[in-house]
Amino acid sequence: MTKAAIATGLVRPCLTFQDRAEEAVEFYVSLFPNSRVVSAVRSESDGPIAKGKLLNATFELDGREFTAFDGGPSFTFTEGISLVATCRTQDEIDRLWAKLSEGGEPGPCGWLKDRFGVSGQIVPAALGEMMSNPKCGDSAPVMDALLKMGKLARASPERPYSGRA
Repeated sequence: MTKAAIATGLVRPCLTFQDRAEEAVEFYVSLFPNSRVVSAVRSESDGPIAKGKLLNATFELDGREFTAFDGGPSFTFTEGISLVATCRTQDEIDRLWAKLSEGGEPGPCGWLKDRFGVSGQIVPAALGEMMSNPKCGDSAPVMDALLKMGKLARASPERPYSGRA
């Protein structure tokens, strides 16, 4: 495979759902800007995938391409793969947290599991800088603050990072 082939986007994540892949894809596309369903192919006969179920969908979330399909009961998700939403404002964090955790399971440190079993992290955009640039502040108290939160409050890690109580 040439570098040009790799650059064209031939490698993309695939989400294999037990069931309800089409519902999940439509849900995710509705939440994020610059998102759309590119294509959806359904099974035309009963076989390993029941007639009418999603054989394959290609979709974009914030311009990044994914594939998805219904795979049956042997497929489950773990926290080993997750969708990370980086938010600029607390309103974005609040909106995505509410939508994605509805019918799912809220977790610690900005983690959650949505109603389809897919894990996600809703984090402030500034978090990466706070965790990786000790020259501008103290990242250790940031981690301490994160460990005490479920849904992240953008100001909570910023205060200890900048030295404000």
